[in-house]
Amino acid sequence: MTRTDVLVMVTTRERIVEAADDLFYRQGFEHTSFASIAQAVEISRGNFYHHFKSKDQILDAVIDRRLDNTRAMLEAWEQQAASPRERIRCFVRILITNRAKIELHGCPVGTLTTELAKLEHTAQDKAARVFTLFRRWLTHQFEALGHEAFADALAMHVLGRSQGVAVLASAYRDPTFIDREVDDIERWLKNLRKPRPS
Repeated sequence: MTRTDVLVMVTTRERIVEAADDLFYRQGFEHTSFASIAQAVEISRGNFYHHFKSKDQILDAVIDRRLDNTRAMLEAWEQQAASPRERIRCFVRILITNRAKIELHGCPVGTLTTELAKLEHTAQDKAARVFTLFRRWLTHQFEALGHEAFADALAMHVLGRSQGVAVLASAYRDPTFIDREVDDIERWLKNLRKPRPS
């Protein structure tokens, strides 16, 4: 196998995973078939099976992709934002950045973990690791703000609030709802004071 063959194979595999990720988000894991993924990538079923033998293998690769992308995003926020408060704002504002997709399909992390839980799928715990990455990162930011004792609870509050906003934005398709909720979360964050020593 030549180096070009290897590069083409890697590229094809990445294209399959990217297409599957998009389809799992828009259609759901259960309603996405091998054929629909192959069609989206414009490859034959035989070429498709060369890379993945089962939909569960594709799901595993999609979750790995989401974990890698989340780690990269968190690292970028660490570099771009000067303070922990600004970093938390970066997380909150992804609701605005992804507003159009969220209104149509909800949060990609929340929808997949919910679907896998309903299916009692073995990948449910792995899919939830994306939330765990956010939770740990947010906890670290709240610790840096001086809220060591309640950092995890605050992280879960922000994570839970953002998920609730995504669900209701998708349910009601109200274009102003996300803006109002993000403004409210940012106001809460701005007014969150470092606890006084006891």
